[in-house]
Amino acid sequence: MNKNIKLKLDQGSLTVGIIGLGYVGLPLALNFSKASSSVIGFEANHKYISMINSGKSYISHISHQDIKTAIKSGLQATNEYKKIAECDFIVLCLPTPLNNHREPDLSFIISAMNEILPYIRRGQAISLESTTYPGTTDEIIAPMIETRKFIIGEDIHLIYSPEREDPGNKDFSLQSIPKVVGGMTKNCLKAGLELYSKIVDSVIPVSSTRVAEMTKLLENIHRSVNIGLVNEMKIISDSMGIDINEVISAASTKPFGFVPYRPGPGLGGHCIPIDPFYLSWKAKEYGLNTRFIELAGEINLNMPNWVINKTIEALNNKKISVSNSKILILGVAYKKNVSDIRESPSIRIIEKLISLNANISYSDEYVEQITELAGLNKPLKSKVISPKLLQSCDCILLTTDHDNFDYELIQRHSKMIIDTRGKFKKSKKIVQA
Repeated sequence: MNKNIKLKLDQGSLTVGIIGLGYVGLPLALNFSKASSSVIGFEANHKYISMINSGKSYISHISHQDIKTAIKSGLQATNEYKKIAECDFIVLCLPTPLNNHREPDLSFIISAMNEILPYIRRGQAISLESTTYPGTTDEIIAPMIETRKFIIGEDIHLIYSPEREDPGNKDFSLQSIPKVVGGMTKNCLKAGLELYSKIVDSVIPVSSTRVAEMTKLLENIHRSVNIGLVNEMKIISDSMGIDINEVISAASTKPFGFVPYRPGPGLGGHCIPIDPFYLSWKAKEYGLNTRFIELAGEINLNMPNWVINKTIEALNNKKISVSNSKILILGVAYKKNVSDIRESPSIRIIEKLISLNANISYSDEYVEQITELAGLNKPLKSKVISPKLLQSCDCILLTTDHDNFDYELIQRHSKMIIDTRGKFKKSKKIVQA
């Protein structure tokens, strides 16, 4: 690896540039700050830049004090890409969504690369952490760098190391989660291992950037397929009058050959609902169809509709029409104990219920308001749960099982609960969905 980077690593004088200060980039910036690196965070959102530089956090599981401590160590946020020239190690942590045709959208990565290209210099290392299809690093990023006449592996070290953040999970931190690292060359890999070993306990080398890219996809597709399986089992069990959560708990007593997954109202977040389609798209280039993977994706995508139908059925059984009914949604984040609503099935459920003329309210301490909801011309704001609020609703729909909900209070004062997370014990007022 470059002697200058090695020297700065040893001296604790490395400057790290993080492009994208979201759920992946901001924790990474904080960890490099703790490791005595000077960190420059590049962010397009002016509000986020202002908050970071004033010592405030906009991510629920990161405290204001965490930001203030990092600032004392040299963290700064900016949108001035000319500062890239000051960085020794550059990490891209940008969204990779799907377009309207469910094809990979790399526009955020390409745009950022175009911004930094005039300022990259010899001796730097560049790492991509965004989830993407195998080949992105060597087919998209490498040619862009080579337009500057840099030789990868000599002038610039190019790395792919997939993020493994799990927001809200208190059992694992960025430091304790093993980090997979792939390099374009052996020198690139060596640089990546050295750099990331400063902030994680264990680095896992793989033979290429493509292997690292495929590793991330396999991890999330594994979850998508198994969640799709258990969601389909939930639908079948419901038709047979069987409690799927009791079945899963019983099956979990087998000490080998079974890994428990829990059903829900659908998949959310930036990775699991999207990653399978990245691989499906790339596989078509090789004349292959990923039927098994796509089927799981279809099941998971359809779960919000199944929950809505169960809700309508439960209301009808009480002789209540969904139109003009009062429904309180519990939790709108895509998973518990986080504030992220990207791809959240709760949002799809809310929009569909609004289209059916239901009167919708929600409670989620992690999400103060939801803007740009289809069918509403104003934001929907979170309400504080109280006996009066619960009693005023025709049904309560639990879509995200945050730990801070008072489930005993909710059960005591609700007329009917539609439970998509298996949080409540079976009773006359509980409907599993």
